[in-house]
Amino acid sequence: MDLIAIILLVMFGPPIVLTVIGNNQTDKKKAKVYYIVAVVYLLIGLGICGTILYSLTNNFK
Repeated sequence: MDLIAIILLVMFGPPIVLTVIGNNQTDKKKAKVYYIVAVVYLLIGLGICGTILYSLTNNFK
């Protein structure tokens, strides 16, 4: 169970932090860069960590 929590933290933690940082930016261009990086990280994280979680849950059935 701890492994799943760590994987979820790696998958959703940095995009949430980057979004909060983007919200606190006064410069619109910098905020947009933070949002784009957060979305790209989330998509890659969902792909990689989602595959790992899927393989973990299939092995336990």
